[in-house]
Amino acid sequence: MSAHLSYGRVNLNILREAARKELREFLDKCGGSKEHEVEKMFTLKGGRLPAADVKNIIFFVRPRLELMDIIAENVISEDKMHSPRDFHMLFVPRRSMLCEQRLKEQGVLGSFINIDEYILDLIPYDGDLLSMESEGAFRECYLESDQTSLYHTAKGLMTLQALYGTIPQIFGKGECARHVANMMLRMKREFAGSQTQILPVFDSLLLLDRNVDLLTPLATQLTYEGLIDEVYGITNGYVKLPPEKFSAQKKQGEAGKDLPTEPKKMQLNSAEELYAEIRDKNFNGVGAALSKKAKIISAAFEERHSAKTVGEIKQFVSQLPHMQAARSSLANHTSIAELIKDITTSEAFFDNLTVEQEFMTGVDTDKVNTYIEDCIAQKDPLIKILRLVCMQSVCNNGLKQKLLDYYKREILQTYGYEHMLTLNNLEKTGLLKPQTGTRNNYPTIRKTLKLWMEDANEQNPNDISYVYSGYAPLSIRLTQVLARPGWRSIEEVLKMLPGPHFEERQQLPAGLHKKRQQGENRTTLVFFLGGVTYAEIAALRFLSQMEDGGTEYIIATTKLINGTSWIKSLMDRPEAQAS
Repeated sequence: MSAHLSYGRVNLNILREAARKELREFLDKCGGSKEHEVEKMFTLKGGRLPAADVKNIIFFVRPRLELMDIIAENVISEDKMHSPRDFHMLFVPRRSMLCEQRLKEQGVLGSFINIDEYILDLIPYDGDLLSMESEGAFRECYLESDQTSLYHTAKGLMTLQALYGTIPQIFGKGECARHVANMMLRMKREFAGSQTQILPVFDSLLLLDRNVDLLTPLATQLTYEGLIDEVYGITNGYVKLPPEKFSAQKKQGEAGKDLPTEPKKMQLNSAEELYAEIRDKNFNGVGAALSKKAKIISAAFEERHSAKTVGEIKQFVSQLPHMQAARSSLANHTSIAELIKDITTSEAFFDNLTVEQEFMTGVDTDKVNTYIEDCIAQKDPLIKILRLVCMQSVCNNGLKQKLLDYYKREILQTYGYEHMLTLNNLEKTGLLKPQTGTRNNYPTIRKTLKLWMEDANEQNPNDISYVYSGYAPLSIRLTQVLARPGWRSIEEVLKMLPGPHFEERQQLPAGLHKKRQQGENRTTLVFFLGGVTYAEIAALRFLSQMEDGGTEYIIATTKLINGTSWIKSLMDRPEAQAS
């Protein structure tokens, strides 16, 4: 990834370089050359290893038992061939005794010359975005009561503090947030005296549990980047798109040739000027932005006619590569916008969005929804149904037992009884639950925090609600209120939301207290435990850019998610889901 990883006063390249240094040291240990020439990279698969003329083979793996079985298969097949290769293994982010025991049981542990860990907790995805890319973090924490990912989070935050200085204030909301904060404070006590004397870059850390705001990921994101993720899925900063739209960009003379069949793979980050400009806009504002950019690029190319002197021609030629890259970028994003527009202007998309917005505004959340009934009858994708039913449940603080049983029965009879486990998982995590005697707090939370804004301005937004065309993400409202006027102003609402809320202060060594300059912004690291959506990231960037905001936000998370990937992670047989 070639994004410039600095944002405001925070330069994430420091973190990237620390990770690179550690990797170089391991490769040296494996007998790699000075340049560490990697011959080939392969995805881990069972059976024999792909052919490659190399001596050293390094496995980069998450510490998961099922992956050990695949690696054992690879090694055994190599041994049968009497291959002279040397095997090495790097666990990411932590070494696992259980995994090594599994390799021992399979009889291949002795085949590894080096086994080590590569502590890659937080991966810089952009200048203001870090992710652990831990797919199962939400499931592990809320379904399986496995807090391993929370330990990795705490370790990752300790690494950040070693590189960027101690964070003076820690705020949090939720059980997992409390656990992470406790682990950080304990680790700090254990390493007392060995801390680096660095002036703090971050003024505060906000730890937010995903289950404090279960509603936001279920809603359809309406920013440009959010919709790309909803429709095509963004994986590790890349998206794969249907090739047809992009073949038209080829020269006219190639029209007779076969259309490409391979998906077009595109990298998405702020290194691309146009993408950085439009990614966080509501999709309804993207067309105008692209049109404006097209006029600017066209005018720039027209300037060649007015270049008369050698100096002017030379200047134009020097700008040409940048202009051509801008034109290519514009063509790509125009094609993507057309692909997405085909979906957003469809009747099915509009109907789905209407029901979502009715739920978010509290309309008929306690009755059987006829749209959901129709979608089940037409056997629409199961994940679409689950997102809507969970949204209705969340907006109603649970469903009456009779209504919940009806939905469950309809889903199981239509999609198969194997999904009973999935429904049970959704119930355990609080996404789909029976209504207990307690009253529905959602309307109070919605009004107090202004979660629904009528007539949200999508083109020139003045509030974070533009990212969902009216709905302001609860998680980001909490972040906004914390900065100003502070959580004391919403104590009652905080008590209605799950888990404790807290504040901790970390002592700074003498002489490291920051003297704030006049007009200097505070920098807050917001860490989402259990995942964050691109629309929430867009809302935080909007707050960072507000003239009177006074706070710059850096975003970190266990995983970048959308409603589909999130629900999928909670399904017990995701391969059986009708996607």
